[in-house]
Amino acid sequence: MLLISCPWCGPRDEAEFHYGGQAHLPYPEDPAALTDEEWARYLFFRDNPKGPFAERWSHTAGCRKWFNAIRNTATNEILAIYKTDEPRPQTRGRA
Repeated sequence: MLLISCPWCGPRDEAEFHYGGQAHLPYPEDPAALTDEEWARYLFFRDNPKGPFAERWSHTAGCRKWFNAIRNTATNEILAIYKTDEPRPQTRGRA
């Protein structure tokens, strides 16, 4: 079980959170102009690295706010947690 530190509520058990997928994906400026293939790529294709990965999380059983976390997908170690309006911090193992 992971211990995730909500930026507003502090450390909580993983069961209180909901995973929201890859972080830092900008919404298309004009989605109606996208082809079906481009729209499908935006909706369904995500990075799947082994190592540090920026993810979105929601503290659903607490403050219900969204935040970002950098988690090492090989070890499950959380390397950094930051609010969605903050820049992505540098972490070890990140290019």
